[in-house]
Amino acid sequence: MTFALNAAVSGDTRLFAIVGDPIAQARSPLVFNEIFQRMGVNAVLVPMQIPAASLATAIAGLKTIGNLDGIVVTVPHKISMTGLVDRLLPIARKVGAINCMRRVESGEWVGEMYDGEGFTRGLRKQGHEPRGMSVFQAGAGGAGKALAHALSRAGVKALQLIDVDRAKQDALIAELAHAYPDANVSAGSASPADVDMVVNATPCGMAAGDPLPFDIARLDRRVLVADIIMKPERTQLLCQAEERGHRIHLGRHLLENQAEIVAEFFGIAHG
Repeated sequence: MTFALNAAVSGDTRLFAIVGDPIAQARSPLVFNEIFQRMGVNAVLVPMQIPAASLATAIAGLKTIGNLDGIVVTVPHKISMTGLVDRLLPIARKVGAINCMRRVESGEWVGEMYDGEGFTRGLRKQGHEPRGMSVFQAGAGGAGKALAHALSRAGVKALQLIDVDRAKQDALIAELAHAYPDANVSAGSASPADVDMVVNATPCGMAAGDPLPFDIARLDRRVLVADIIMKPERTQLLCQAEERGHRIHLGRHLLENQAEIVAEFFGIAHG
């Protein structure tokens, strides 16, 4: 996607930011600035690399900027950012993570989570209905929690979860079992089999040389292989899956299908 950023940035341009560490992989500036341009909105979204140790200080400073209207949140801040907003909206409260925050009329900053909705919408738009699927997911961090909740709400038949942090993995399984009593949620293995879809919700694949987040050797060729990493667009997981004959689902589908929702959250109407 290419576009010419509106050159008329001026004193009344509204500012939005995306914060993460690393940040070079973020595609949100491209997507959101294209939306602003298409809508004729005098606004710009800029990337900001903020390490975890500086997050609280940086966010406190950003909140004082009068023309900063909203922040998109990416790896690794989605969970820790919940303590830096004044109020969590319903999905964020349930998931315990946010991927966007905005200033409301009272001056409060509120946070919400749309990763899960973006993922399930993206699946459906690509012709993959999650209801009734048996799903394996790697990753129980901020995005992983959002996806697991959304898949459970969507009515998957079974959901297997793994995370390198066993405590985080087990906590999410217990959380989902409580929130969705009819859901069949369990711990998976690093070599999944007998499922309809596998999902990478970890950062594995963002950097060259990263190991695969899980082994795909036992998967039937009919299994859908999904990744939520935006850059590279085709991770090693997706490349190897494609070589084996699997259908693949790209990370950009999540972003593209939640961007309009987040823009609306920021007060930018659909066009």
